[in-house]
Amino acid sequence: MFLELGIKPENKFWKYLLGSVFIITASFIGQIPFSVAVLYKTFNSNKAFPTDSDSALKMFEPNLTLFLVMISFAFAFAGIYFVVKYLHHQTILSITTARKKIDWGRILFSFTLWAVFSLLSFVALYFKSPENFVWNFKLVPFLILVALGVVLIPIQTSTEEYVFRGYLMQGFANLALNRWFPLLMTSLIFGSMHFFNPEVAKMGYVIMIYYIGTGFFLGILTLMDEGIELSLGFHAANNLIGALLVTSDWSVFQTHSIFKDMSEPSAGLDVILPVLVIYPILLFIFAKKYGWSNWKEKLTGKINSVESSN
Repeated sequence: MFLELGIKPENKFWKYLLGSVFIITASFIGQIPFSVAVLYKTFNSNKAFPTDSDSALKMFEPNLTLFLVMISFAFAFAGIYFVVKYLHHQTILSITTARKKIDWGRILFSFTLWAVFSLLSFVALYFKSPENFVWNFKLVPFLILVALGVVLIPIQTSTEEYVFRGYLMQGFANLALNRWFPLLMTSLIFGSMHFFNPEVAKMGYVIMIYYIGTGFFLGILTLMDEGIELSLGFHAANNLIGALLVTSDWSVFQTHSIFKDMSEPSAGLDVILPVLVIYPILLFIFAKKYGWSNWKEKLTGKINSVESSN
């Protein structure tokens, strides 16, 4: 059982607090190159220092911005590895899955399923409102984006999954010894992480329904499947396909994508639809493919401690 892999007498909750601080610190260290680049660009251009992250992100060419920002996630992932191995004396496998080894087939299936759905959804949206999109494709910048994205975006998404659905989910399980509390807390914290995204300022707080709902969806995947493989695949597909396919002036990242969305952002059905309709359909597909059962116990039941070492 996945959550039980982290339930050990020596895994006190203070260790998770200390580990979280260490991972955050590693992430901040990884942001130093971006900060230095901002200072250098500001000094040489004789312009005012940017007062918000949105302005700072727009200071550089999009591919360079993507590279500089993603460095922090590589540092954070290294922090996760260090904390899990040396503070908790566990393996990365133990915060990945309850299986004997990582199921790459699950990752690939989840990635492919959401990538295909995302592409079909965009095609439908494009034919419905073609006036909202302009051709943004430039071969060389796009190829560089593909090279960077294929390497760096999975690092970013995997880092977030290992933090929330792996490390912190087991940490909150240690605290509460049940399943609903880790699901609730990691989903709320994951959603709150996106609070300062420019999309929130443009669309309003209602978009937090989507972010928190996505956190719940990924948490349910993890608890029902006893591992984070499905959430790893979904999250990677969501961010990578989004970065390659369409960008906008109001999104958190501007990329050399194929299309650019010129519409005025608004939070409506597109915020509610994934949470109330699309995610349940995906859960049904996964449940049928992997034979999930006993939903109530897996999502809300109590946890029995496992005292043996991982």
